Amino acid sequence: GGAFLGLGEHSSRAPSVRSLAESGHHLAEPRAMEMYNGHGTLLGHHAGGFDDIDLPSAVKYLIASDPNLQVLGAAYLQHKCYSDSSAKKQARSLQAMPKLVKLFNSPNQEVQRHATGAMRNLIYDNAENKLALVEENGIYELMRTLREPDDELRKNVTGILWNLSSSDSLKDRLARDTLEQLTDLVLVPLSGLGASGVIQQNPSEAEIFYNSTGFLRNLSSASQQTRQKMRECHGLVDSMIHYVNSSLEVGKSEDKSVENAVCVLRNLSYRLYDEMPPSSLQRLEGHRRNAGGTMTGELVGCFSPQSKKAREHYLNADIVTFTEVSKDPKGMEWLWNPQIVGIYNRLLQRCELNKHTTEAASGALQNITAGDRRWAGVLSRLALEQERILNPVLDRVRTADHHQLRSLTGLIRNLSRHARNKDEMSTKVVSHLIEKLPGSVGDKAPPADVIVNIIAVLNNLVVESPMAARDIVYFDGLRKLFFIKKRRDSSDNEKSSRAAASLLGNMWQYTKLHRDYKVKGYRKEDFLSL
Repeated sequence: GGAFLGLGEHSSRAPSVRSLAESGHHLAEPRAMEMYNGHGTLLGHHAGGFDDIDLPSAVKYLIASDPNLQVLGAAYLQHKCYSDSSAKKQARSLQAMPKLVKLFNSPNQEVQRHATGAMRNLIYDNAENKLALVEENGIYELMRTLREPDDELRKNVTGILWNLSSSDSLKDRLARDTLEQLTDLVLVPLSGLGASGVIQQNPSEAEIFYNSTGFLRNLSSASQQTRQKMRECHGLVDSMIHYVNSSLEVGKSEDKSVENAVCVLRNLSYRLYDEMPPSSLQRLEGHRRNAGGTMTGELVGCFSPQSKKAREHYLNADIVTFTEVSKDPKGMEWLWNPQIVGIYNRLLQRCELNKHTTEAASGALQNITAGDRRWAGVLSRLALEQERILNPVLDRVRTADHHQLRSLTGLIRNLSRHARNKDEMSTKVVSHLIEKLPGSVGDKAPPADVIVNIIAVLNNLVVESPMAARDIVYFDGLRKLFFIKKRRDSSDNEKSSRAAASLLGNMWQYTKLHRDYKVKGYRKEDFLSL
């Protein structure tokens, strides 16, 4: 499978009023300034006037009958709690939280904007205040507020949701209480999935959509229950797919909301074949699985040739199911639909700068090609043979950081299990992967799980392809594999050592290569000793 890509807390807060009034500096949220434009009396009067107010009086103003005083109290809280953690704690002890929640749906728009702006800062990086907001029925009130046709307000509400979703203990509850409404009110219309069919976002709407996809990204890294709820939420997966697809068509693959959307798709693909509805799995599995197990598996210590007749039978069965499944995907069906392989491939090819997006795309591919399921094999072969995905993946391997290497090598490992033509795959991948392995103590080495992935790829190829074994010798792989085999100074290195020993044992089976091994200085005992 692929690891999760949660995002943590969104760093933008509503700005401090003073910082806006004094310098025009807009502190991590470019458009929050507009909240105050046109309300010069508030800025002019309070920029210096805040010195006459303290937290207790500001909290009292929240329950005043005069909306101007309510705005003043909320604006002071927003300013004071921008970066002062002790002020956040004091505000909570003064019962600011329930008072602000009551103002979320005030009849006065300025009160609403300032109350939500203050709450956004109060909960930022403060777990106790997040919990207090939820316990005061804050989620219900926020979802009511989200229905208001006011972009500034919707930016604050979606910003609050994003910040709430960084708290693991709240994720399941947030999913239960927000997903359907957020999808209907924000995701479907702003993704272009609605009537227009194209993405039409003004700058404020772009921020609302970005906050909302960040919120989903965090939720999708929660429990199986929440993943299921997200997969089943009508319109959620469709809007993520439509947004990514439409962004690719207009050359916006680097977009930050694309990053969030692809991370959501990756996380919803995690353990997909174990968690999908049984009826869908049965349709994908067809008649392939029998009492004897599966046709393909990760080959470890033996050769397993398959007859031409068996291959043809399975290929025909694949084509029939493939044609059925490809038609008109809806909702969670997108997650395993053959078309999604092409979307991820285009992201790998076109997204040059945003490494998080390409890592998420390769991680999603890793998830849907993982394991022994028939459909994992079908999508693997689609990726290799129709999408020609190896070249873009290997291009990424050359420059990848450790995080990217984990998902990329995990993907290649899956593809190598299911590839029909192991010789062809060997000629493409062996040299690139050998290059990443350490060969001496001073070498820069990738993490142990990446090394294990690389050795597993080589092993999958070697057990069926003498060309793979020959190429390992040619590209100086033996020296590196023997170095890894002998390095057992930690539990991680122990794992990679065992993997190298298994691969070297399989390489010895090729008697025609024994002479090459001896030329390099290695004997039978070197290959077969543990």
